[in-house]
Amino acid sequence: MSEKLNKTTFSWALYDWANSAYATVILAGFFPLFFKEYWSDATNVSQSTFQLGLTNSIASTVIVILAPVLGAIADAGNRKKRLLFIFASLGILMSAGLYFVAQHETLLALTLFALSIIGFSGSVIFYDALIVGICEKESYDKVSAFGFALGYLGGGILFAFDVYMTLNPAEFGFANSAEAVKFSFLTVSVWWFVFSLPLFFNVPEIKTANNVKLNQAVFNGFKQLKNTFNDIKKLRMVFIFLCAYWLYIDGVDTIVRMAVDYGMSLGFDSGNLITALLITQFVGFPAAIGFGYLAHYIGAKRGILIGIAVYLFVTVWATQIEVVSEFYMLAIIIGLVQGGVQALSRSFYARIIPENCAAEFFGFYNMLGKFAAVLGPIMMGVVSVLTQSPRLSILSISLLFIAGGILLYYVDEEKAKKMLAEYNQ
Repeated sequence: MSEKLNKTTFSWALYDWANSAYATVILAGFFPLFFKEYWSDATNVSQSTFQLGLTNSIASTVIVILAPVLGAIADAGNRKKRLLFIFASLGILMSAGLYFVAQHETLLALTLFALSIIGFSGSVIFYDALIVGICEKESYDKVSAFGFALGYLGGGILFAFDVYMTLNPAEFGFANSAEAVKFSFLTVSVWWFVFSLPLFFNVPEIKTANNVKLNQAVFNGFKQLKNTFNDIKKLRMVFIFLCAYWLYIDGVDTIVRMAVDYGMSLGFDSGNLITALLITQFVGFPAAIGFGYLAHYIGAKRGILIGIAVYLFVTVWATQIEVVSEFYMLAIIIGLVQGGVQALSRSFYARIIPENCAAEFFGFYNMLGKFAAVLGPIMMGVVSVLTQSPRLSILSISLLFIAGGILLYYVDEEKAKKMLAEYNQ
């Protein structure tokens, strides 16, 4: 690997380091916790769970609608980095805006949170698509895993700092922990912005011959949406993989977004829950790299299947936990596989799609991932309200891992490559 490619690859991976601060500190960590204790005006934990799940679902629905069209627009007009900047800026600004939300301003808090999710999720569409221009196909697994590993480390470092700050607010000049938590939202914005800059300066975008004006690109994007879906159906292995991914990533994303809320519903102390999240982050750093190397020997598909099996075990076990030490054990186990499942899914998909339509195809990939995030959280919220049992709400997630794993088993990478070769002719 050349020095230039090393610099380019590292700059690309730093965006995982940058935006994982949001995914860890806000999306998975402080927002669910702070919302339940500070912003929500709900009268019971089941109602606040429903509010949080509904907001996650609404934001994800917007991305579901936008993702494939945005991908087509980006490919048609060579605008991946430009659109990444727009969505990242939205996420950064909305995250900072949470600092100014007063106690019990439920609607404002949820609105800013939803917009921040749209910014974060939208930026990832174009970030993922840039991988095809920074390394060869045989390096996708390791490069993708390296990005996720940096994300776990970077997100974990900032999260650790913010947790220390909230536990010791007086040392930082805050009157109480609530002020420190709100300030942590500003730290996310600064971190996300600063560490995004290397990508914009050092990562090239593959130029296509279809560089057109923005208004024409928008029109072509909607037109291309139907054509892309037809192309995916022709690439049968890609279609089956996307169906499998839609199911199992639903479970992964739901656990990421709702784990703290679930622990609080069981009555566990918030400090213990935050500590468990930190454990997941720092275990996830070496584990994600390890999965990248594991895929070199056993293949990305087998690596994903191992991760799905572990998630199934974790989901069933979670319905039975009684003490916080078990929550810690679950956090460690999740940390071992979470980054691996995400990284190998991205690299496996990148290997079986046309390079010149990467953003367009990753638009569908991210659309299905976010559509999963529509179903999972709202499903947990509805089951929680109907049954008043958080244990039953999380049990339903196990079905998604079972169905996703079965479909993935039938994805044949060699057949996928042959279909891709025929498609490219």
